Amino acid sequence: MKKLASHPAAANVRLPAKIFSRLFAAGALCFFAAGVAPAQIPPRNDSERELFELLNRERSAHNLPELNWDEALFKAARRHALLMLNLNILEHQLPGEPGLEERLANAGARFTYIAENIAVGKDSATIHNGWVHSPGHRANILSPRLTAVGIAVVRGIAGLYAVQDFSQSFGNMSLEQQEKQVASLLSTEGLRVTGMPEDARRACDGRVGVPTSRNGTVIRFETGDLSEFPPGLEKKIRGEPYRNVSVGACRTPEAAGFARYRIALLFF
Repeated sequence: MKKLASHPAAANVRLPAKIFSRLFAAGALCFFAAGVAPAQIPPRNDSERELFELLNRERSAHNLPELNWDEALFKAARRHALLMLNLNILEHQLPGEPGLEERLANAGARFTYIAENIAVGKDSATIHNGWVHSPGHRANILSPRLTAVGIAVVRGIAGLYAVQDFSQSFGNMSLEQQEKQVASLLSTEGLRVTGMPEDARRACDGRVGVPTSRNGTVIRFETGDLSEFPPGLEKKIRGEPYRNVSVGACRTPEAAGFARYRIALLFF
């Protein structure tokens, strides 16, 4: 077996995509080590803590915010690392194993964007160095979209098997925070955000449209990222003849996996 192999993968809610780029060689895969059940994931080890520190040091050096540690991502990463070790295969999806999205969801993660790096190497520093010198892996490490990570490292005969599972976490924002974020985007479009949000919230739930006392239109949309409008929506907003708007957010199901914000814009 050669010294190091790693592969990055990324997927987003609109267009899942995978990138595979080999560094030095292929190595191993893993899921559950013998006798380790899903509910019995051991705490972080020194190698996992070191890779977490190296990751955030790299991001800080490029003026990017540090990633938060996510226990659900950690569980998914540890299970995948153990399966790579047991099967002696280095891949993002092992025989009989779900894909990345399902693996993270099964561990309880909620997200709007996901990515993964895997590798086998002699120590944490070697693995990190290999990742940052591989364009695909480096893109994951330095992605401005990502907010959270879980890192697993397990030791085998060939060395350390490592997995970094990343996500843009689905934030626990209140309805008011969601509405404020969207209102700031609308203000940059020259719209006047006004009125109470109750009517727009009812429109978001699909219970009503434009109140009978007003002339106007309703635009409803879902998105995983409130920092920008989904493709095509900005053009639609600019075409609205009404320049006053109320913003209403409503709750979405609390299921794990890909999650979305649900918003209604009430133009009048």
